[in-house]
Amino acid sequence: MDSHGQNEQRVVWTVVGTDIGPLLLAATQDGLVNVVFHATDAVRDRTLDRLASRLGTEPVEAPDSPLLAEAIRQFEAYFAGTRRDFDLPLDWSLISGFNRQVLRELASGVPYGSVVGYGDLAGRVGQPRAAQAVGVAMGSNPLPVVVPCHRVVESDGGIGGFGGGLETKRKLLALEGVLPEPLF
Repeated sequence: MDSHGQNEQRVVWTVVGTDIGPLLLAATQDGLVNVVFHATDAVRDRTLDRLASRLGTEPVEAPDSPLLAEAIRQFEAYFAGTRRDFDLPLDWSLISGFNRQVLRELASGVPYGSVVGYGDLAGRVGQPRAAQAVGVAMGSNPLPVVVPCHRVVESDGGIGGFGGGLETKRKLLALEGVLPEPLF
């Protein structure tokens, strides 16, 4: 509690090494709130500034935090190929409206090893003409990998875009058996 008797928001973070490069994981008492690709020093600093602004508190580096421990374990197991689904509490406070609706549908309705088209996902949330808006929702996903925006592809068979870069998307889809492993 703060000096006014209010519960103070706590944000903890760490960077973990993965097969797709360093990921920044941030969590609140409500759950995992942010996953950020390519967590170099510059990306990390921008992310922490944005989180502080959006959540109203300075994030604290805490790699041993109980709030992050299970997320770290599950990411390690996912990249080792021994976990197919994430079972983590999620803090959805960085996203709202249509984007949150689309991402929740994606998280619950597109399992490991499968893909869905942008238009198909739009139809699942009752907006069949909103394929472009689904693309915007994918680009604003604060919880990539856990909320698997890498599983959303173009209806013509194209891989589509990806905030973490197309090579990262290919690696994630290969890990899940959707694409063959790259030759080099």
